[in-house]
Formats: sequence, structure tokens, C-alpha cells
Amino acid sequence: MAFPSAPLWIVGVMTLLSAVCSNVVFDDDPLQPVTSDETVSVGGAVTLTCHVAESDNSSLQWSNTAQQTLYFGEKRALRDNRIQLHRSTPTELSIIISEVQLSDEGEYTCSIFTMPVRTARATVTVLGVPGKPHISGLENPVQEGGTLTLTCTSTGSKPPARLRWFRGDLELEGRPNVVESVPDEPTYNVSSELTLEVSRADDNQVVTCAVDHPSLAPGDKRSDQALQVLYSPNVQIVPESDLPREGEKFHLECLGNSNPEPSSYIWDKKDGELPSLAKTEDTFLRFEALNKSDNGVYLCFADNGIGSSVGEYTLLVQDAAENIADPTAMSTSSGVDHAVIGGVVAVIVFILLCLLIVFGRYLIRHKGTYLTHEAKGSDDAPDADTAIINAEGGNSGAEDKKEYFI
Repeated sequence: MAFPSAPLWIVGVMTLLSAVCSNVVFDDDPLQPVTSDETVSVGGAVTLTCHVAESDNSSLQWSNTAQQTLYFGEKRALRDNRIQLHRSTPTELSIIISEVQLSDEGEYTCSIFTMPVRTARATVTVLGVPGKPHISGLENPVQEGGTLTLTCTSTGSKPPARLRWFRGDLELEGRPNVVESVPDEPTYNVSSELTLEVSRADDNQVVTCAVDHPSLAPGDKRSDQALQVLYSPNVQIVPESDLPREGEKFHLECLGNSNPEPSSYIWDKKDGELPSLAKTEDTFLRFEALNKSDNGVYLCFADNGIGSSVGEYTLLVQDAAENIADPTAMSTSSGVDHAVIGGVVAVIVFILLCLLIVFGRYLIRHKGTYLTHEAKGSDDAPDADTAIINAEGGNSGAEDKKEYFI
């Protein structure tokens, strides 16, 4: 086998070594460029930074995924106004790419033209922002007890988004997401289905489809839809007052909670006919003057096309002479008042008796004692001064006279 001549062989080896060494990063090489990978969403901005530990006055250069030079030191090489110089020093070259597009994704190269040329690469990952989700399947309301299937769709995500279902604050479990790639685009369309069995309690409940994606904060993109459930009436009869009295006006109102609202109301009386003086006005049954003969059970039938239901009310007319207030309540209240008054009087009498006893004992313990000092011979004193002197002195043997007053 013939071998190449020595000079050519040496040149080939040197060329190979130069190419290999240009892609090797030496941790202790102060001239080796250092970069970092970046992730950015479509429409956002990304900063690419390349720096070396030391400078030998060689220029740093950034190139794009197509190996087109973007900046050589401070000099712009590619006319793209989206790419601007951020910082240029002997040891650093930073550029900013704004209004990032999906086509900007790829590997960017930073080079320093030394011998040999040293390079570093930075991978830019561009996230496709998913569109606002759309919920379908609620175009028509569903009857209570029925089944409802909803579909949520979001487009343009990269990587594929994840769709989540909620009813109020409660997360629901839908079918696994279906992911479809978009032709000629690096993005994906995602859809998810949710099946619900609905009751009347679900009417007007809000169902939410939310998008989870690295390009979004939680809750950034979501759609809310209110459920529409059709259900038959739930009838309740409400009286004008709780104590209908003979001779007074009175009415009953029929309330039919349903969706849709009842379209017809029919009044009737159990085991008999409606009183001749009673008038029906849609949801109302009116009595111009109540009579004992009006007593009985009244019925209201409500129908809304989905179904019908009936409510009952027992009418008991009170005598005209009876108080408006509940007699039992008044009797109880009167009894309570009398008990309170009696208690207060008893306390007052007890206090007075105590005061009389204390006052009497005070008088007994403090009997009045009056001492009179009558000095013998004081009556014969020629004047008052002599009488006092005679009384104060030499009369020690005088007897005390005590007077007791009760």
C-alpha cells in the first residue's frame, strides 16, 4: 500500500488536530469563551453573553444558526434590527435578540480569533405560546340526568401544552390530551374531552379549561363557560301572612323554581272546588274576604314544558276577635312580665325589712348616757366662777347620775 508523502501527511494531521482542538473547552484556558443556553417564548427577548477570563486583544464574535456573523466586537455584521449590541469589552460580547420567532431557535456560536480559533456554543430554545383555549359542546342546554360532553382545544404550543378541567375550584378528570402536529410548523394543537352527568344543582355552574405550559404563568390562559341544565319545577306556596283572619284580604303565591320558568300555573282545592270569591291571577290566589268555609288544602300545579309539579298549603282561618299576635306567645310574654314584677317587689320588701332591723339594733346598742356633775355647795356659790371652781374641785365623791333613754 502506498503512503502519502510526509509533507502532505503532516499537513493533514495538523489540519485535523486544529479542527478538533477548536471545539475542545479547556477549563484552565483563560482565552476559552464561555456561554450558556437560553430559553425564550415567541415574541420575547433573549440575551446571549460570551466572555473570556483574559484578553489578548483578540475580538469576540457572535454567529447565528446559519453561521452568519451577527456582531464582530462592536461592529454589526447582519442587518437585522431585532438584534442589538448589549455590551462589548475586551473580555465580553453580549447581544440581545428581541421579538423572537420560532425560526430563531438553534445553536449560536461565539468565537475568538486566536491561534487556534476558540469557540463556544449556546443553544436557544424558543417556546411556542399556546393560544387561548376554546370550549365547545355547550351550544345547547341539557336536561337534568343527561350526559354532556365538552371539548377544549388550544393551538400553537411548543412543546405541546397540557389542558386541565375545573368545575368551580374542583379539578375534574378528562380524557387524555390528544396532540397533533401542525403541518410545516414546529408547533402542536392539543385537545381534551370531558364528560359530565348533570343535575339541577349544576345549572349555572362554571366549567373551566386551563392551559399548562412553560411559557405561561398558572392561570394565564383559561376559558370559562356556564352550564345550562333544564329541570322541572320545584313548587312552593307562600302565604301573605302566617295568621289569616276572618274577614280580611289574603293571598297565596305559587313559586315554581325551574329552568326554564314555568309557563302555566293552575290552582285547585283538595277535596272540593275553589271558593267562589277566590280569584286566580297567574301565580297568585286572592281572597277578598276570608271565611271559615275557605279552610282546606290548596294546590298549585306548575308546568314548564320539561315537567310539572304540585305544591300544597293548608289554610286555617282565625276568628276575627283573636289578637293578631300569637295568643300562646302573648300568654307566655304576660306570664314572664308578671314574674319579673313580682320578683322586683319581693326584693324591695326584703331590703326595707333589713334596713329596719339594722336601724333597731343600732338604737339598742347605743343607748343615750348623760352624766350630770352636781357639786355640793355650788348652789350656795356667790357667783358663777365660784360655782364652777367648787364643781371641778373637791367634788370627786359626787355621785354620777345616769339617765337612760330608750
